[in-house]
Amino acid sequence: MTFSLPIAPEANALLDRDPLALLVGMVLDQQIPLEKAFSSPYVLAQRLGHEPTALELAEFDPDELLKIFATPPALHRFPKAMAARTQEVCRQIVARYDGDTARLWSEAADGRDLFKRVAELPGFGRQKAQIFVALLGKQYGVRPEGWRAAAGAYGDEGSHMSVADIVDEASLTKVRDYKKSVKAAAKSVG
Repeated sequence: MTFSLPIAPEANALLDRDPLALLVGMVLDQQIPLEKAFSSPYVLAQRLGHEPTALELAEFDPDELLKIFATPPALHRFPKAMAARTQEVCRQIVARYDGDTARLWSEAADGRDLFKRVAELPGFGRQKAQIFVALLGKQYGVRPEGWRAAAGAYGDEGSHMSVADIVDEASLTKVRDYKKSVKAAAKSVG
């Protein structure tokens, strides 16, 4: 599987080959455009001069990591919070999976276990965990038994609800339209 998000080819290539980059992109995918979130792992690697490991980020000096996140253009609109969140997630990957991000999903017994493992990560509520399970299944080929059910509606074949469904400009437009309709519906209720 190869990512074809609407980002630089080098950033997509990093997501393809580096499970940590994919996870960091998902960590950052909130309150900013998905293009920014999933490009930021590549920018982080450029700023460091190499692709970081979970152990490296877990042990990074928090003030120095913040500087890297906050350097214009910042990796996220909330660089302090997201540098800390990234570090928390990496610490959990080190503690539970010996720093091997792919073990988060490669050792999952089934879809429910995969969802549980993802939902235990700092900052991953139910919806974010379901989206990541769907992203892993649809784009990364991680498909333990029951993964679609664990991903909820985000795992549905043919859905266009999240980053998990983006493979080209047309699907990006469908996902954006879906998100707009959800926001409009929420406004009309509230």
